Amino acid sequence: MDEVITKAKVLLEALPYIQRFKGSRVVIKYGGNAMVEPELRASFCRDLVLLKAIGLEPILVHGGGPQIGKRLEKAGKKSHFVHGMRVTDHETMEIVEEVLVGEVNADIVADIRAKGGKAIGMSGKDAGLIIARKHRMTRADKDGDLIDLGLVGEVEQIQPEILDGLSGTDYIPVIAPIGRDHHGNTYNINADFAASELAQGLHAAKLMLLTNVAGIENGKGEVQTVISARQAKDQLRRGIIKEGMVPKVRCALDALANGVKQVHIIDGRVSHSLLLEIFTRKGVGTEVKLKPVKARH
Repeated sequence: MDEVITKAKVLLEALPYIQRFKGSRVVIKYGGNAMVEPELRASFCRDLVLLKAIGLEPILVHGGGPQIGKRLEKAGKKSHFVHGMRVTDHETMEIVEEVLVGEVNADIVADIRAKGGKAIGMSGKDAGLIIARKHRMTRADKDGDLIDLGLVGEVEQIQPEILDGLSGTDYIPVIAPIGRDHHGNTYNINADFAASELAQGLHAAKLMLLTNVAGIENGKGEVQTVISARQAKDQLRRGIIKEGMVPKVRCALDALANGVKQVHIIDGRVSHSLLLEIFTRKGVGTEVKLKPVKARH
């Protein structure tokens, strides 16, 4: 009986959050351990199906770097990165699209269906969802010359009509971060930035970025469960937020500055991390908010 009562208390704790976010769009960037380890992958897909069942509108954007790397290696092509971005020639772009759309995306859709949900796979090229442009990177040293990354893109515009058409249905959109420019060129886009731009374009209530770390740490190595945009900017400037967390925090700040209410950088290594972050007071990661706050949610 005690176990049953405990379960009831968990449901009651979640109730106000369910009521608050019912009907809201939640954009989720899926990657890292949560996408690779079978148990975490299974729990994540169950979380998605539950979110949809109780009235939220999850929209999934996925990465696939390790899978792309393996396929390129098999094809005899060596991966080359500049500041974490894969230099992408035309042959590499073909492999990237084949892996992201034909393998990773299809597998995620199948996993969601296996957990009792409905999902529809697509890329940013479908119905012009993501209009892309070539990413321009300049060198930090010397004369600031341009670095040509090839077919690496960034989001120029979101055209959400295809997702608007799925809103209110039983289907969870699963999106590969590939876009096309006005001239028909295809570009590989960083999944974190694609998710952030989609959240902005869709006026999402939440953006959730899954990582392989516990959250944003302070200068003492402690995870900050909640942080304001001003605090995040200050910690970026002082170098407290560093390495792989920098682009994720910049994505979070960009989303908050353009209408997204809340951003969560969560530990995808924790089973059911989505549910814990959305529906409990403590959460499992770092919540980034536009204004200073004292408590989560």
